[in-house]
Amino acid sequence: MGSHVNNPETGKLPIPGKRNILITSALPYVNNVPHLGNIIGCVLSADVFARYCRIRGYNAIYICGTDEYGTATETKAMEEKCSPKEICDKYHVIHKEVYDWFNISFDKFGRTSTPQQTEVCQAIFERLLANYYLSHNTMQQLYCDKCQRFLADRLVEGTCPTPGCEYDSARGDQCEKCGKLLNPTELKSPRCKVCQNTPRIRDTDHLFLELPQLKDKLEKYINNMSVEGFWSQNAIQTTNSWLREGLKPRCITRDLKWGVSVPHEKYSDKVFYVWFDAPIGYVSITSCYTSDWEKWWKNPEVEVELYQFMGKDNVSFHTVMFPSTLLGTGENWTLMKTISVTEYLNYEGGKFSKSKGVGVFGNDVKDTNIPVEVWRYYLLTNRPEVSDTLFTWSDLQAKLNSELLSNLGNFVNRVLSFVAKPSGLGYGSIIPSIPDDVIVDSHEPTKKLADKVAAYVEQYIEAMEKVKLKQGLKLAMSISGEGNGYLQETEFWRLYKDNQPLCALVMKTAVGVVYLLACLLEPFMPSFTLEVFKQLNLPPVVHDSLSNEKGDVDRVKRPWEIVSAGHKIGTPQPLFKELKDEEVEFYRKKFAGSQADRIERAEAEAGKLADQLKKTKVSEGSGKKNQSTKSLKEGKTKASASSAAEPEISITRLDIRVGLIKSTKKHPNADSLYIEEIDVGEEQPRTVVSGLVKYIPLDEMQNRRVCVLCNLKPATMRGIKSQAMVICASNDTQVQLVEPPSSANVGERVTFPGHEGVPDELLNPKKKVWDTLQVDLHTNEELIACYKDVPFTTSAGVCKVSSIGNGTVR
Repeated sequence: MGSHVNNPETGKLPIPGKRNILITSALPYVNNVPHLGNIIGCVLSADVFARYCRIRGYNAIYICGTDEYGTATETKAMEEKCSPKEICDKYHVIHKEVYDWFNISFDKFGRTSTPQQTEVCQAIFERLLANYYLSHNTMQQLYCDKCQRFLADRLVEGTCPTPGCEYDSARGDQCEKCGKLLNPTELKSPRCKVCQNTPRIRDTDHLFLELPQLKDKLEKYINNMSVEGFWSQNAIQTTNSWLREGLKPRCITRDLKWGVSVPHEKYSDKVFYVWFDAPIGYVSITSCYTSDWEKWWKNPEVEVELYQFMGKDNVSFHTVMFPSTLLGTGENWTLMKTISVTEYLNYEGGKFSKSKGVGVFGNDVKDTNIPVEVWRYYLLTNRPEVSDTLFTWSDLQAKLNSELLSNLGNFVNRVLSFVAKPSGLGYGSIIPSIPDDVIVDSHEPTKKLADKVAAYVEQYIEAMEKVKLKQGLKLAMSISGEGNGYLQETEFWRLYKDNQPLCALVMKTAVGVVYLLACLLEPFMPSFTLEVFKQLNLPPVVHDSLSNEKGDVDRVKRPWEIVSAGHKIGTPQPLFKELKDEEVEFYRKKFAGSQADRIERAEAEAGKLADQLKKTKVSEGSGKKNQSTKSLKEGKTKASASSAAEPEISITRLDIRVGLIKSTKKHPNADSLYIEEIDVGEEQPRTVVSGLVKYIPLDEMQNRRVCVLCNLKPATMRGIKSQAMVICASNDTQVQLVEPPSSANVGERVTFPGHEGVPDELLNPKKKVWDTLQVDLHTNEELIACYKDVPFTTSAGVCKVSSIGNGTVR
């Protein structure tokens, strides 16, 4: 997607006078398969921003790769009984396949175990040495007599020394539980991760980066750039806590074999510490992308903006260690402008964990049959920008079914399907022209929509420029909601019969909004955009653009001008498929526990199946199958028939109507109950019993328009049968009626734009349809009654309450 074309010789290079943006995401560590938390934390977030930059016409490249040196790779190699290089080769391919499936648009996805990495790393080291920013020191390190070697940080586990934490599986470099950075010798009850032996302390010589000497340069950089680059709050807090504690010399060498060797005769048996070497990977991978890499990294004449994406545990290495390393060389490096940090994505109440195999991993996702655009959308709406967020299967289902299917997919499909209908019913797939006598400014709904869309696009650009990706996505989806509201308000199906010229304006405008949505959502769901452009019969590479130079942003204000009259569209198809309860349950069970648990379960299931097959052999000579097989099959058939018969629980199953209270009196047998007679557009008014005596005076219960749920099962209350329910909003102290506009027609159905369907004749109380939907009913700050973010809507406008904002509706 986008129009980034690379010259294979040089790649893209910075262009004077243009915005040149260099994007990196934390290099994923190569010793494991990435899980969804890793994916949203760095590569997916960076990809969204890179795609946004491209559709804005900026000169942007996105660099990433696998981080391959260090202890964790050596440890994994020991576990898998092979060499560190073989581990890296194996997992580099796995990572690349996962990111390819997720449509991550790297300009270069490289790796750190390359000659270029050695060259750049050693050159930076030589400059630091020459500038006297390195010091020698003897340090005490844990040594395992059994393994006959010094134990690197990650080869030691023990109890965290932090008061109140005391996590018993803290690593030698960092406690996973409280996040505190550690030295292995600080751990209580340390043990060698390989042999579980208790190591002893021995002296060893190492090289240190003198952070205290670089403090002034570093603080000047942080103070300027954290403001200019809109650093996220969590990045600023982490960085300030490092500075407050006081910078200390930081060891940059390790007693290991697998890494970049130190070009110094005294330390030739050591390698660079992975956290000194890994961020330099951004530079070396760029050098694998273009031989003119210095134009991106050391080019003060042409401004390059460096945007970096990562999880919160990586912050200090990017705001303190890496900038100090580059500042210490005395060369004019491109330093990070903006850092975008995510908190943790947790899994169904627990933590995603690579080491423990808990959660959904990149290779699992491909096996779910849930399309990539749904995964991308869900992870991005759930992006943990300011606090940890939770992945749950039921939330994934809700967002797919209500937001993607009922809102976005429904809007695009309604518009394009109508255009595609044969002449006499639609436009025969040809975009209609707007007759000269139709004045756009005099059609209030179109004018109102254009103003709202223009405002949303401006807010979208502002959010995306500040890397507020979740907000950008929400704003784009709001345009889809506006589009659905516009279709309802204009009633295009009636206009087509009654006022063809005006209908042409409405449909041409709606097609423009479809086009615009495809552009705005391209960074988030590129495969969705490709499909919409295919259905529009437009080449995306030319069209998905929001470039100021081309006047695209200005054109957005006139959506009826976006797609030319006479253009022939392609074939409309549904864009999303509903995710059913039984599928969700299947996935929840399948991915429960750790990966080891799953393997155990799969083996047990295979064993059970083998036993079952033995029992259900065709008995010899009789030709009859064992009875248990038959009953199994029958059970399956009945189960699938019943699940097929039960439709998904959606708001359209409720029959909510505009009612008019004809009379109200107190219940003769209950002090807290009223009995109302309510006209809901039928021959006879319905009798309704409501517990509102304490909250609403009797005289205010006469001759009022109300919202009435008409398809609940009738219930007898103190001897009187109640045939419906009046819908109210409440907070801790008050209850108020949800009121339709005074001009709404009595008996008309209250609708929810973007959700279409026929209500149940009678809601089945066993299926708890009302109970399930009621939790998403509320009033918003504007006092409008809503299902999720969608207002209770009538032909005369939305339904409101008098003063309870953010209340519960029931």
